[in-house]
Amino acid sequence: WAGGNTWHLRYSSHKIGEHYFRTVCSDESNPSLHGRKGSVEIASYTGKNHLLKHGPLRISRDKRHLEHVDGKPFFWLGDTWWMGLTKRLRWPKDFKSLTEDRVRKGFSVVQIVAGLYPDMPPFDPRGANEAGFPWKENYVSIDPAYFDLADQRIGWLVRSGLVPCIVGSWGYFIEFAEEEIMKKHWRNLVARYGAYPVVWCVAGEAVMPYYLSPCWDDKKKREEYVAKARSSWTSVARYLRSQDPYHHPITIHPTDCARNMVDDPSVIDIDMLQTGHSDFHSFPNTVNNVVDSLGRSPKMPVLVGEVCYEGIMGASWENVQRLMFWASILSGATGYTYGANGIWQVNTRTKPFGPSPHGQSWGDTPWSEAYQLPGSRQVSLGKDLLQRYPWWRFKPCPELVEPHWSKGDYFKPYASGIPKQVRIIYIPSPVHFLKVKGIEQGVAYRASYFDPRKGREYDLGTVIPNEEGEWQPPRPKMIQDWVLVMEAKGQQPC
Repeated sequence: WAGGNTWHLRYSSHKIGEHYFRTVCSDESNPSLHGRKGSVEIASYTGKNHLLKHGPLRISRDKRHLEHVDGKPFFWLGDTWWMGLTKRLRWPKDFKSLTEDRVRKGFSVVQIVAGLYPDMPPFDPRGANEAGFPWKENYVSIDPAYFDLADQRIGWLVRSGLVPCIVGSWGYFIEFAEEEIMKKHWRNLVARYGAYPVVWCVAGEAVMPYYLSPCWDDKKKREEYVAKARSSWTSVARYLRSQDPYHHPITIHPTDCARNMVDDPSVIDIDMLQTGHSDFHSFPNTVNNVVDSLGRSPKMPVLVGEVCYEGIMGASWENVQRLMFWASILSGATGYTYGANGIWQVNTRTKPFGPSPHGQSWGDTPWSEAYQLPGSRQVSLGKDLLQRYPWWRFKPCPELVEPHWSKGDYFKPYASGIPKQVRIIYIPSPVHFLKVKGIEQGVAYRASYFDPRKGREYDLGTVIPNEEGEWQPPRPKMIQDWVLVMEAKGQQPC
C-alpha cells in the first residue's frame, strides 16, 4: 500500500521470460483493484552484483551454511546498523559513504531495524526518518511515506551487493503494539522487500522486557513475560513464513541464542547468537554458545549476530574483534556480525544518540569516526583469507594442534580445516611450544603465518613432520595473535 488508493508491486524471479500478473481484491470498496492484469519481462542479468548474479539466499542442503539459489556458498560478514533508517544517517551522502566503505572492506550483510527501534520508547524523535515514523500514533495504520524513504536505503544496499537482514522490530514492541500489529507490520515488510534478496529477522532481543518494565524486579512476572513473548513471536514467525512467497531465510535476534526465543525452532532457519558486550569477559560465552548451538536439533546454520561492538564501554577494541571472529568461525560458525559503537545508534558529531531509557549512554563516538575503527578492516581480512578455500566444508579439529583451547582455557589455539587439503590454526596469544598433530602420510603441506592485523603473509616453506605425523612450526617473529595456514601442495584456490 503506497497511501490513499495507490498500490505498488515489487517482483523478482530467476526464471527468464515474460511473466503475467492478475490482481485479486476482496475489498468491495476498491473495485478498481480487482482483476487488473499486466506483464513484466525478466531478462538475464549481465552485471557484477553477486546478489543479482547468483540470486537470493537459502539454507544449504547440509543445514550448516547459507548459499545463493544457484548453489554458490555465501559467507556472512555482517555489520550492525540498527538505526540506519533514521534521518540521523542522512540520505544519500552519509548512507552511501558508509555503504561504500563496507563494500570495499568485503562485508556482505547489513543488519538494520525496520523503524521500531531498540534503546528508546515508541515514537521517540530519535527514531524518525525524514517522513516521520513507520506507524501512526496508537498503531492505527502504517505510514507509507516512511517506507518510501526506507525503500531508497534498502534498495541501495541491494544495488551495492549487501544483503539487508531486516529486523522487524525490537522485541518489546510485542507488548506495546501487540501481536496482531506485529503481523500487519511484517505483512507490509514482505510486500515492500520480499522481492529483494533479503534475510528476515523477526525481532531484536525478542523476549527481553522493556528496559523500565517493573517485571525486571519480579522474577515470576519476568518469567511470565518471557513465556508470553516467546509464544507471540513464534506465532509472528510462523505468520511471516506463510506470507513470504520467496521463502527467504528467517532468524531472530536473541538475548542468547535464536532457538530460545521461540517455542518451535522450525519457524526459524538460522540460529543467531548474541553473546555479550563485556570485552574479553564475553569470549568464553561466545565460544560455548557456538559449540553448543551446533550440537542442537534441528540442525541449522549458526552465526554470531552481535558481540562486543568495537569501542563499547571504552573497550572491545580491534584485538577483541579478531579474537571473536577467528574463534567463532574456526569453532564452526557459518558467519559473524561485526559492530562499531557509534554506528548502531548513529551518533553524529554535533548530536550523539544520548541516554538510553535506563539513563546512561553507551558512548558518544560519531559514526563518521566509528566506521574507520581498525576492527572492521581486520575481520574483513579474515574473510578474505578463508574465502581462498572451501570454508563451508571446514570442520573444527582442535585436537590436531597442541596446546588447544578447552573450557579451562579459551585463549589457546583454535583449529579447523579439511583433511588432506587445508588447516587453519588461530593462535590468540603466544605459546612457548606449538605442535601440529595428525599430519597425513603422503600429503605435502606448505605453511605460512598470516598476520590478522595487517593481512601480511610470511612463508614457512614445506612442512616436514616427524614419524608420528607431528610438526613444530617456528615461533613468529612478533608477539601478537597469528593465523597459521597449512595448504596441501596442488590445492586449487576458490
